[in-house]
Amino acid sequence: MKLPIIKHLARENDAKAMENTISVLESYSEHRAVKEDEMDVIGELISNLCGAVEVKYSIEGGTPEKDACNNFMQKVVGSIDR
Repeated sequence: MKLPIIKHLARENDAKAMENTISVLESYSEHRAVKEDEMDVIGELISNLCGAVEVKYSIEGGTPEKDACNNFMQKVVGSIDR
């Protein structure tokens, strides 16, 4: 996950559009012709998009962008430490 990309996606895109993109990427990744290195790229794209959706919803809920990003990254780091 890359916070600058997540911030950019959250600023420039509608949450529903990002959710639709995630759905398409998930469907694409399910095809047997998709290679392992392609799966790695798709996984990175999906994780950045999921992060952006969460940050976007937090911002729309009234959280300042900086706090929304910090809260999200703390959640990610916290889940890794478990």
